Amino acid sequence: MSAARLDESRPAGVALHLSAPVGEGDVREESAVDIRLKRAYDPAVSSDGYRVLIDRLWPRGVSRERAKLDEWERKLPPSTKLRQWFGHEPARFEEFRRRYIEELRSQRPRLTELRRRARNGTLTLVYSARDAEHNDAVVLAEILRRGLPKAGTRA
Repeated sequence: MSAARLDESRPAGVALHLSAPVGEGDVREESAVDIRLKRAYDPAVSSDGYRVLIDRLWPRGVSRERAKLDEWERKLPPSTKLRQWFGHEPARFEEFRRRYIEELRSQRPRLTELRRRARNGTLTLVYSARDAEHNDAVVLAEILRRGLPKAGTRA
């Protein structure tokens, strides 16, 4: 199975599309999931499918009407302490990723619900971070696609 990679030639405003079989780690599923990542500041389009804001804080300057969200997920974002420690510094991303995955372990039922939604149609994780490669949405999409890694393994 090849991992989805970020396409650096992707124009601004175009969602990253992640589609991969689920089944690695200790949460196993049988079918493919359709997960996309999109900034809250990019316009919503019908192909986004079910749109979920995955930030703990509402994106500045974005109205609820403009966001066109189906849901605001407040339990899955990284803890305030972890988010503040990370500070969107790319050099800290691998450690942030490891710590965030540990936080997500307590959210299995919610992860299962989102994975189920992605198997039944497009799921777009909406985030506000400027860096499209080093943020919690990237980690969450990976976990939804592959499942949580076994505890104690290097994720």
